[in-house]
Amino acid sequence: MVKLNKIYTRTGDDGTTGLVDGSRISKSDARLHAIGEVDEANCAIGVAVECLESDPKATALVRDLRRIQNDLFDLGADIATPGSSFEPSPMELRIIPAQVQWLEDAIDRANEELPALTSFILPGGSIPAAHMHMARAISRRAERALVAASQSVAINPNALEYINRLSDYLFVLCRVINASRNGDVMWVPGASR
Repeated sequence: MVKLNKIYTRTGDDGTTGLVDGSRISKSDARLHAIGEVDEANCAIGVAVECLESDPKATALVRDLRRIQNDLFDLGADIATPGSSFEPSPMELRIIPAQVQWLEDAIDRANEELPALTSFILPGGSIPAAHMHMARAISRRAERALVAASQSVAINPNALEYINRLSDYLFVLCRVINASRNGDVMWVPGASR
C-alpha cells in the first residue's frame, strides 16, 4: 500500500530518482522518460473522462477508462521495477496477460457496433473525441518511449503489449464517442491541392 505523508523529500535534488527496489537512476534515464509518458497519457485520459462524465450514455465508457487509468498506474510501477522476472508478487506489481486481454476484448466489442472505415479519420468530431484522440496520440508516444527503454533495460513484454493495445482501444473509443454525436471527420486525400 502506498502512503504519502510528505510530498517533497529532497532526495531527487541531485537529478536522480528512486526505483521500486530502492536503486537510484538519473531523471533523464529512458526508463523514467517512459514512466513520464505513461503518466501524461493517463492525464490526457483523465481530461477525456471529465468530458464524458456528465453524459449518461457514456457511463460504461467512463467506468472502463477509470479502470485503464488504474492499469496505467500499474504500468508505471511495472516500468519502475528493475529486473528480468516479470512475475507479479506482493512486492512487485506487473502487467499481466489478463490486462492485455481485457483491452483486446473491449476493442472487439466496441468495433462490432461501428461501420467499417473507408478512410482515415481526422482527430476531432466532438470535444470528448478530440480529447480522446489526444490521449491516443500521447499513448503512442508513451509506447515509443517504452520501446526505447526496452533497448537498454529489461521491460515486461506484457507492458509493451498493453501500451500498444491501449492506443488501439482509444482510437476505437474516439469512433464510439463520435457515433453518438457528430460522426467522424473523414480524411479526404489531396483535398487542398
